[in-house]
Amino acid sequence: MRKQWIAVVASVLTLGVLAVSGASADTLDDIKKKGTLVVGTKADYRPFGYLDPSGKIIGFEPDLAADVAKRLGVKLELVPVVASNRIQFLQQGKIDLMIATMSDTPERRKIVDIVEPDYYASGTNVLAKKSEKLKSWDQLKGKKVCLIQGSFYNKELQEKYGIEGVAFPGTAEAYAALRNGNCVAFAYDDTAIVGEMLKPEWSEYEMPLESILPQPWGLAVKQGEKGFADFMSKTVSDWHKSGMIQQLEKKYAIKPTKFAQEMHDKAK
Repeated sequence: MRKQWIAVVASVLTLGVLAVSGASADTLDDIKKKGTLVVGTKADYRPFGYLDPSGKIIGFEPDLAADVAKRLGVKLELVPVVASNRIQFLQQGKIDLMIATMSDTPERRKIVDIVEPDYYASGTNVLAKKSEKLKSWDQLKGKKVCLIQGSFYNKELQEKYGIEGVAFPGTAEAYAALRNGNCVAFAYDDTAIVGEMLKPEWSEYEMPLESILPQPWGLAVKQGEKGFADFMSKTVSDWHKSGMIQQLEKKYAIKPTKFAQEMHDKAK
């Protein structure tokens, strides 16, 4: 009887392990079966993800998502996300893949699987009126600075540089607050600020400081999806090797980054 009991327990455990590994291995098959890849991306972050006049999400990262869908031979569905909900959308299964300007940090690696290698990188800077005459981060001590909820750099800007953070759920609200004088500056990714400054309405504003806190960007899949993660790892490596990242920088008038060049050279 004892031997039979041990055999039963072992069988149950084996089936459990197989079920878990099977669920992980079937992620790519599930996407192919439904014929659609659902990717969470920004819709308020020009030029990485933004709306065209028709309301379609376009940009640097939607182009990357389209390449993934093409490789899988499926249709692409883009779901707009923001910093405060992008991880939750992935965990809840609302999206299959997240390519949404997310910095690769140890804390985030605990709750989602961030694919290696990272696909892009940015630093932190501010958008401010030229009349503020900002020359150093120290000038922002004790002053109200617009922030985005959930951004990794919020804590350091408040603790190290002494800013008084005013957090908003999205960039539209933060930009409006800056224009209305609720903040002296808006702290955000330098890549996004450069894109925003292309608009005529920001002619009186500048990105005056030296960028700090350089951070690589990682795309992510739900934890445990090893097969999908491995597929995306090869895909990102191909992007770097082929120079696709640099081609997209050129397409969207983004100043060539040191990160993209170094990753391309390394991949070759």
